[in-house]
Amino acid sequence: MQKNLIAPSSTTVSPKSLPLFSRVGTFVLTVGMVLAFFISQLVGVYIAGKLVLPADERTSVGRIFYFGSNDGTVVSLSILIGCILLVAISVLIIRLKGGSLRQYLVLKPFSLSVGIGMLGLLLIFMIASQTLTYVLDMAPLVFVDPLYHSVSSVWLLVFAMVVVAPIYEEVIFRGILWSAIVEQFTAPSYSANHGAIVASIVTSLIFAVIHVQYGIYEISTIVVLALIFCYARIKSGSLLLPIVLHIVNNGAAMWQYIAQAA
Repeated sequence: MQKNLIAPSSTTVSPKSLPLFSRVGTFVLTVGMVLAFFISQLVGVYIAGKLVLPADERTSVGRIFYFGSNDGTVVSLSILIGCILLVAISVLIIRLKGGSLRQYLVLKPFSLSVGIGMLGLLLIFMIASQTLTYVLDMAPLVFVDPLYHSVSSVWLLVFAMVVVAPIYEEVIFRGILWSAIVEQFTAPSYSANHGAIVASIVTSLIFAVIHVQYGIYEISTIVVLALIFCYARIKSGSLLLPIVLHIVNNGAAMWQYIAQAA
């Protein structure tokens, strides 16, 4: 990443004076993107299941979802398919609303110093989270077990969960939804950080809740992690830094899981 190319703490989402979405439109967008998130997963599992599962495991839609959701290859491919669908939907919505894709998703270089600082904050979180997980004797990645043992290539699973998933999750939650919420609070009557605070809380809670494979403890830690990603977007004025941090976090978790499973 290039150094000091943008000012920190930038939350600009559009060069226009009017927001792309009304408040009702933002609510509809939020509900719609959450639904699209789950539907894309189902579509991905179905398509991948039809291509990968043995003939006797794909004789019906129910069997495809039952066997496919526990098959590492199917799930990995479904993540790739879901990424394509969700990024395409996000791009299409912004284009149809007349927005600039680069500016609305703040696809800009970020300051190296900010990146290093946020990486340090993420490291502190990971150490604290791992310590707490050990003390409470929790196993947050237990859902990966059937996927790890059934995937055709571990590298496919790693690529899907470590690289691909963070990209579309950030495009949705710290990208289009973040911008749509923030632009509702750009009037002079609101403080400079009001929109960023609201966007951080709303998107972080939704981001945590959609991870239905986890329990209450894991969801609580995901809220904190999501807030760190939000802070990274605020501090850097770029969506690229949250994507990088998300990849680092998932990579560290996956590396630890594989090391224990080997």
